[in-house]
Amino acid sequence: MNVAATDKGTSKNAKITITNNKGRLSKEDIEKLIKDAEKYKDQDDLVRKKIEAKNGLESFLVNVKHSLNDEKLKDKFSADDKEAVNKKLTETQSWFDSNPDAETSEYERRQKEVEEIFNPIISKVYQAAGGQPGGPGAPGGFPGAGGPSGPAGGSGNTPKVDEVD
Repeated sequence: MNVAATDKGTSKNAKITITNNKGRLSKEDIEKLIKDAEKYKDQDDLVRKKIEAKNGLESFLVNVKHSLNDEKLKDKFSADDKEAVNKKLTETQSWFDSNPDAETSEYERRQKEVEEIFNPIISKVYQAAGGQPGGPGAPGGFPGAGGPSGPAGGSGNTPKVDEVD
């Protein structure tokens, strides 16, 4: 592209040429990158799902620990319930730390195992306390407790506790 400029005050003229080929990708290069992206899309999706499952399990474990130690709730757990949850947390955390490259289904299975122990206990605690503070979910918003939209896929088999005024 050729561009000409004139300064009206001094009547000075200047012309420059702008070329499009410096440091740019050719049309063929762009098409190759698009084809490669399409080629690896499924593989990228699998890796993304695996990372989401791993992060979901780790987050769930941390939030369950916080719930057990929450000042408002910790005295409402029975000793047996607290021991059962802590045993499963320790077991799952140990597995998690020693299996950083586990499959997506394994992360999901481990999270479901912890949920099966913890969700009935936290529901019992909330029922004894007169409802869920702050609405659906638990303090700190840990996933999988109370709402059908948790990361466990919303299996629908978790008890629902309605808040009563």
